[in-house]
Amino acid sequence: MPSLSQSVTIIGTGSYAPTNIVTNDDMAKFVDTSDEWIRSRSGIGARHFAATDETTSDMACIAGKRAIEAAGIDRSEIDLIIVATMTPDMPFPSTACLVQSKLGLPNVTTFDMQAACSGFVYGLSVANSMLLSGNFKNALVIGAEKMSGILDFEDRTTCVLFGDGAGAAVLSATQTAEKVGILGALGGADGSTPSLLQQPGGGSAMPATNESIAGRQHFLKMNGKEIFKSAVRVMGQASTDIIEQMGYSPEDLNLVIPHQANMRIIESLAKRLAIPMEKFHNNLDRYGNTSAASVPIALDEAYRAGRIQSGDLILLVAFGAGLTWASTLIRWQ
Repeated sequence: MPSLSQSVTIIGTGSYAPTNIVTNDDMAKFVDTSDEWIRSRSGIGARHFAATDETTSDMACIAGKRAIEAAGIDRSEIDLIIVATMTPDMPFPSTACLVQSKLGLPNVTTFDMQAACSGFVYGLSVANSMLLSGNFKNALVIGAEKMSGILDFEDRTTCVLFGDGAGAAVLSATQTAEKVGILGALGGADGSTPSLLQQPGGGSAMPATNESIAGRQHFLKMNGKEIFKSAVRVMGQASTDIIEQMGYSPEDLNLVIPHQANMRIIESLAKRLAIPMEKFHNNLDRYGNTSAASVPIALDEAYRAGRIQSGDLILLVAFGAGLTWASTLIRWQ
């Protein structure tokens, strides 16, 4: 009989997007912009905005419930929760603690992951290691964001790019005869230029004051041109590095699920990997950039649409503020 080895597989996915869909034409009603301007620069056609009383933890909870249902396990079997977000309900307690309570789960290990748009892919890597330790059996990893809460609607270059939502995956440790599930993961960061993408106000460096509020320092600030250049470089490097480290070539990939930030970045990644755009799953046109939620929403959408089959080789890759980047290679089981 073949020897068994420990693997961590994704056994269920789920996602949620608010019911309020805001098209580019809707944005043009209160921002100096147009559908043509937004589409030509980003590929975005619409995005979802949460209701005023709808929180990040609310959206995370719905996505988490759907992932647990898809996994076919009881909620009580979850013993680890990681929520990736840069728009928490509040600085503390963690959004993950709020999700744990709303899901009615028992006392489990629970924490937030802050790596901006790379957060969910970072979270998969952390959950993978914790499950392989033997101390945990089933992990719920969620990426959730209420980006509309930190957008400056007086800044037409950034407010049109982002949306709200949540995506989730249930990971399980199991004994398998062959290597499946998460094959490998890598991540990195370069914190030397934080001003490229940041929310300046609200932390210890700039506590809330009348001046910081009047200066609109509690909204997202982005240098789009420099972020674009960095994203093209690090997305490509993170992809080729993990593929080569695991002994594969880009042609072996069945599907690539990239962070949904800008269609030109995704097209550049396809060109660098020398694989057709048909091998990419993109929903940027309908969701915009949902930060840490973008990869898990696209993953859930791709799986439910039948684009992922058992045995497929899947690449997840993301970049975000920090700058951070991460990639994960999965043999789907």
